[in-house]
Amino acid sequence: MEALTVILVDDHRLFREGLRMLLNQMPVISQVYEASDGAEFLQLLGKTNPGLVFMDINMPVMNGIEACRQAMAINPELKIIALSMFAEEDYYTSMIDAGACGFMLKNSGIEDVEECLKSVAAGHNYFSPEILAGIVKNLSRKKKPSRVTELSDREEEVLYGICQGQSNQEIADALNLSKRTVDKHRENLLLKTGSRNTAGLVMYAIRHGIAEV
Repeated sequence: MEALTVILVDDHRLFREGLRMLLNQMPVISQVYEASDGAEFLQLLGKTNPGLVFMDINMPVMNGIEACRQAMAINPELKIIALSMFAEEDYYTSMIDAGACGFMLKNSGIEDVEECLKSVAAGHNYFSPEILAGIVKNLSRKKKPSRVTELSDREEEVLYGICQGQSNQEIADALNLSKRTVDKHRENLLLKTGSRNTAGLVMYAIRHGIAEV
């Protein structure tokens, strides 16, 4: 994994300094920059080329949602992880729509930070386990799913079952399919959506209107 330049965006200085100290101990991190709000971050973005951004959602001057939206317009390939003290459901869709590739709770441990770095560097999404569990628990199927995906109707049905936390056998039973057929659908879904795990599939389902929080 190549060394990453990271920007920390949070209005709480103590939190930024703590996370910066943690990141600086990791060999994969080459440089860490800081910004106290979204506007300051956008100015910094023009001077750096970060591989990853940790973005607080609630900030003065410019919040994380708007900062994320503007940053993605500047650099659509930018990887932004939203930070939050709590797993607030209201923010999920807004941050995903703005372009965030995942969420991490501020009380996450060093193992979670390391896993986040690995996932994002590999081109995948990342959710703290508590946040992913909350999203899955509250997902509902849209009555009129988007048809802009390359998935078949059956694949969308399997995907929704996966997002609901169902096992392949449970999905097979619900759809009157064999488990082997569902296994194959799951393999195809991972390939078609470019996902590595359930977190990536959930992100895809929300972004493409197959499910909503």
